[in-house]
Amino acid sequence: MSSPEYQHLRTEQDGPTVRITMNRPKSRNSLSAAHLAELRQAFEAAAETKATGIVLAGAGPVFSSGHDFGDMAERDLAGMRELLRLCESVMRTIHAVPQVVIARVHGLAVAAGCQLVATCDLAVAAESAGFALPGGTGGWFCHTPAVPVARSIGRKRLMEMALTGDPIDAATAERWGLVNQVVPDAGLDEAVAALLERATRGSRQAKAVGKQTIYAQLDRPEADAYAIATEVMAATSQTPDARERMQSFLEKRAPAFGD
Repeated sequence: MSSPEYQHLRTEQDGPTVRITMNRPKSRNSLSAAHLAELRQAFEAAAETKATGIVLAGAGPVFSSGHDFGDMAERDLAGMRELLRLCESVMRTIHAVPQVVIARVHGLAVAAGCQLVATCDLAVAAESAGFALPGGTGGWFCHTPAVPVARSIGRKRLMEMALTGDPIDAATAERWGLVNQVVPDAGLDEAVAALLERATRGSRQAKAVGKQTIYAQLDRPEADAYAIATEVMAATSQTPDARERMQSFLEKRAPAFGD
């Protein structure tokens, strides 16, 4: 999978994994409208492949510095609303694709860059990584980045990040639940590949439905969450892969899932 048409990204597919690399190192991978549009396009394109996993990475010294103020400063209300809705659509696309999406985080992930990390299904950070919602120190609060960050780390810790604007290191991010794992910088790629391999084993179809159902029931009242999960679990029990899993267990053999 090669996409030379992208101006702000590099994409490649290596076997079951699509790698999307934000490639604006001179601007610290800031998220302009054009960059966001390409991110959405790249995730949509990856969703159409038979890949089981997607790695989101950043080229250069940081993962992402957040929104590109150079693309924002002259926007009126309608233009700003359009840009932020584009950003939201990228985040929703990450949740909607059938693949497991893992953030490979090095350097800083700031504001909307931190939003990207929190939105990905999984995240592995290098020891040198840092995370911040710096709007609390300035004149424009990090309202939209706070949405997925809150759902990852909880209210009190979100309020600390958002109100102080202070960065947290990778170890704190792991302790708070923003990332799954912290590893030495030299071992980042190996750790990302190992976690992705574990997270993508089994039925691709079952994993895709499972991911989307989790996002559908999160933050719902318990009764509503059970109603969603029960119906999906009942319906998917009739799929070939579910039947194969049950039968292989009963026959004490390894399952053979479809594509």
